[in-house]
Amino acid sequence: MSSGGRAAQLKHTGLRPGWTTGACATAATTAAYTALLTGEFPDPVTITLPKGQTPSFALAVESLDAGPASGTGTGGTAGAAAGPASGTGTGTGAGSATAGVVKDAGDDPDVTHGALIRSTVRLLPPGSGVVFRAGPGVGTVTLPGLPLEVGEPAINPVPRQLMREHVAEVAARHGGTGDVEITVSVDNGAEIARSTWNPRIGILGGLSILGTTGVVVPYSCSAWIDSIRRGVDVARAGGLTHVAGCTGSTSERTVTELYELPEIALLDMGDFAGAVLKYVRRHPVDRLTICGGFAKLSKLAAGHLDLHSARSQVDKGFLAALARTGGASEALAAEIAAANTGLAALRLCEAAGVPLGDLVAARARDEALAVLRGAPVAVDVICIDRAGTVVGRSAPAGPGAEGLPGA
Repeated sequence: MSSGGRAAQLKHTGLRPGWTTGACATAATTAAYTALLTGEFPDPVTITLPKGQTPSFALAVESLDAGPASGTGTGGTAGAAAGPASGTGTGTGAGSATAGVVKDAGDDPDVTHGALIRSTVRLLPPGSGVVFRAGPGVGTVTLPGLPLEVGEPAINPVPRQLMREHVAEVAARHGGTGDVEITVSVDNGAEIARSTWNPRIGILGGLSILGTTGVVVPYSCSAWIDSIRRGVDVARAGGLTHVAGCTGSTSERTVTELYELPEIALLDMGDFAGAVLKYVRRHPVDRLTICGGFAKLSKLAAGHLDLHSARSQVDKGFLAALARTGGASEALAAEIAAANTGLAALRLCEAAGVPLGDLVAARARDEALAVLRGAPVAVDVICIDRAGTVVGRSAPAGPGAEGLPGA
């Protein structure tokens, strides 16, 4: 694969970018439709991405399935294995064509790296337009709130548009009508999807075909952040007024026990506190609970919105200063500043009767409210230890918090 934009990114970051599932599906669709009209698969196949990059993809799979054609023309109908050719267009007499591309996510730790993404294209009668189907390993939307209607294959709007554009280009080049059924599938996609958010947000049966630019930027975690946004959308569409941003499964269990929240109210925030807060600012819910490990949330309290250890660190000096506001002596503050970990600082304060956990939770809540910028969202924060024990908790604050318990 090659692209000038890819080389530029490599030069600036030292990391190799990759391609989204949407870009791979578009490449496979372009190759399959070309073969359906000409009898030949372009390999490699080159596509144009929304920002102008022109990557080329080697084909891992190519198959041209002949139908009982009579002469030339379009042929087959939606869902048919192969049908007699009818209508107009060049055609090859084939019932369908399939091409497959192996996804290369570059240096990003993407769960779909190495997945084989296939597109099967069938010709439809003129005027049918482009119809999308979910093949094996691609999910189906079952809950409202996503940018697709319930019952639709989980092929997101930008990849759909990209495929439509390339179908139109191939049709213009080879005399087709551009009326096709596109079935996208991902080998082992249902299994891979179990390690994604899809089941929680109502995408069942497999993966989503994603991408807005077609490019995977290493460690941008764009798919994770997109899942957070879709989680908020699904919760709002389901009429929920209280959601929880959680850093992991232990914090999810804690808020579930405290508030009896349904699963779709739990946002897998991970390290991306900023992503949750910025999206909720634009798409408010009445109440947001943030729950996570004490050390991670001490970073939020100190003003960090990305809680990953590679991008923010626990500031023991900040914890020492915060502990002083809770009555810590100078000697204790010095011990906190010299502590090996945030949890060690917490234990020192617990032994001395200084409520450092509550102080961190309250400061993290205030930082969250600052990011929300007056959006109508009440916020509370819960800090836990590794066992899930609550070691700090803030009262709810912000618009609408007055009537909440503990405010």
